[in-house]
Amino acid sequence: MKHAKQIITKAPAPLELPPEVRPGQSIELLKELHILTRDAKLNQDSRRKLKQVYHLINFIEPLVKDVRAEKGSVSLVDHGAGKSYLGFILYDLFFKGLQDASHIYGIETRDELVAKSTELAARLGFTNMSFLPLSVAESTTSSQLPETIDIVTALHACNTATDDAIDFALKKKAKHMVLVPCCQAEVATVLRKNKGKDLGKSALTEIWRHPIHTREFGSQVTNVLRCLQLEAHGYQVTVTELVGWEHSMKNELIVATYKNLPRRRPSERLQEVLSTLGLEEMGQRFYASRTAQLDAVTNDD
Repeated sequence: MKHAKQIITKAPAPLELPPEVRPGQSIELLKELHILTRDAKLNQDSRRKLKQVYHLINFIEPLVKDVRAEKGSVSLVDHGAGKSYLGFILYDLFFKGLQDASHIYGIETRDELVAKSTELAARLGFTNMSFLPLSVAESTTSSQLPETIDIVTALHACNTATDDAIDFALKKKAKHMVLVPCCQAEVATVLRKNKGKDLGKSALTEIWRHPIHTREFGSQVTNVLRCLQLEAHGYQVTVTELVGWEHSMKNELIVATYKNLPRRRPSERLQEVLSTLGLEEMGQRFYASRTAQLDAVTNDD
């Protein structure tokens, strides 16, 4: 009687993950976000995107720890969330193990992305994530969000959406803001409109006489005005690069932390810049705090 041959099957080799994947990260999440391929590999575009998100998270992590140390939990709103790369990876790395009321809200106008993110969060058990189909401006008055928010992020919120995110953060009394502005066209449009009457007033108008310079200078001035606005509300502001220029031209990172700093001087500087460049009509967009305005009128120091 012949003995039946014993069939020996080898256990599948353990999945070899790219070194960029951090311990404990959800592989399913990274695949759903199309950062990892089906066989858990990274292509060049995904590696660039992941590097950018990680770099941003390096700035956000200490802010999360700061708020939790002070309050015991943290609320974070991510404006212009898109597919919520930032929100999901933040939650996966720092929020999913927390035993408190910490919550991440993703704000996005496209209903299909909100629905997909909501479904993915439910499937992964990310219970303290919410996604709302709102514009940044609409979210400021939405009853679906708390009256105060601790951290506000806006990654590549286009044009005035960054200003709406700042307005949201100011009205929600956010302690921290992390902003990566994008496609700032509004100031350049006003500079272009007023160019005819401004040219010749000062040699400085040569800075934006040519159309390409108008666009570039308008973008630069927009962020300068944003920083002055934040300082005029008592924030300490740091401006740095998000990643190297080889990865993205939309590269400026603004981090603001409320410190209750003196407001009068940045408020005055804000008004001076608007006046010097003929941008007075934009005063409502880049508004100073009421306290700073009163100080500027009543304090002669």
